[in-house]
Amino acid sequence: GVTDVLCEACDQLGWKMPTKIQVEAIPVALQGRDIIGLAETGSGKTGAFALPILQALLETPQRLFALVLTPTRELAFQISEQFEALGSSIGVQSTVIVGGIDTMSQSLALAKKPHVIIATPGRLVDHLENTKGFNLRALKFLVMDEADRILNMDFETEVDKILKVIPRDRKTFLFSATMTKKVQKLQRAALKNPVKCAVSSKYQTVEKLQQYYIFIPSKFKDSYLVYILNELAGNSFMIFCSTCNNTQRTALLLRNLGFTAIPLHGQMSQNKRLGSLNKFKAKARSILLATDVASRGLDIPHVDVVINFDIPTHSKDYIHRVGRTARAGRSGKSITFVTQYDVELFQRIEHLIGKKLPAFPMQEEEVMMLTERVAEAQRFARMELREQGEKKRSRNDDDDDTEEAIGVRNKVAGGKKKKRKAF
Repeated sequence: GVTDVLCEACDQLGWKMPTKIQVEAIPVALQGRDIIGLAETGSGKTGAFALPILQALLETPQRLFALVLTPTRELAFQISEQFEALGSSIGVQSTVIVGGIDTMSQSLALAKKPHVIIATPGRLVDHLENTKGFNLRALKFLVMDEADRILNMDFETEVDKILKVIPRDRKTFLFSATMTKKVQKLQRAALKNPVKCAVSSKYQTVEKLQQYYIFIPSKFKDSYLVYILNELAGNSFMIFCSTCNNTQRTALLLRNLGFTAIPLHGQMSQNKRLGSLNKFKAKARSILLATDVASRGLDIPHVDVVINFDIPTHSKDYIHRVGRTARAGRSGKSITFVTQYDVELFQRIEHLIGKKLPAFPMQEEEVMMLTERVAEAQRFARMELREQGEKKRSRNDDDDDTEEAIGVRNKVAGGKKKKRKAF
């Protein structure tokens, strides 16, 4: 039921056959029904909601037509790229509204009234409350991509605010790889008589993904990481850490040992985050170290190996992380590090995906031969981290000083004015 113009656009993107979720969701969406789409990550969810929206836009062209909410900024940019690619021949304009970017330029973009807005909830609410003349009263489509994550990141109040200011008479699509209680609650609030398009009801990982674990003592974690990167050299890696600090530390450690590693985490500026992603996508760097900022929805075609350096505390995050490889029918590997402290978390993951993972074959002696070099690199990494921290602190202190100076100046100026008035 998709029109020829859009079919040609799909053809140019190299989409020959619709994926399972697209086969299920698109015909129902074209009939004008609300949809809950459940499909594992990497299964073409973006196309499943972008095509019906673009088709409806062709039939009744209007500005501020659709709103897509996503949990992370990187995912918002990626969805925007897909809308631009699919809608280029029909002149669709889309705008990305996320934090970390100047609000003024975003307000100007909103004033031009694009057809599609892709946004993170926090920044969108900010514009709804503060940008004059901007409203979503004419909105026809609302999409929540990775809906469970939007709600898990406690955007609930923002989502409530958005639902209050958009028309009741609209089409709503909820897409997610995992269904949670919060999503069910939202479904009752936001959807009218929805159709459920579930491609995978139980939590599963893609068939072409080879999953392994290694059981190691916590203090030799770095040495084992270096060993695996050497063993599988020539591949591209995504390594997941649990904190921004550990991501930065491990990146510095690997750089000291001569690996082309690059970090991506929430404490970096938005430009740096996009820069890291683009370098990795362009294959200028072979190792991307990331927090869970990058575990959702990011489509980087050439990730060969995903390493869970720190085991995820929520088992469902494991599915999203390992879903960065073996996408769109390709094969891939994932290796999870399990230390003496992670056994219970690892058992939960095995229970969730319903299979026992094999151990990755290792040569313990070779790992032990690396420990000296790794210990030296650890020392350098710690020193660099400390220096970076001090630079940041001194920069913040400078900002405080200038603010204080401005405050004093204003007070003095205020005092002078009062005296003049008295005369």
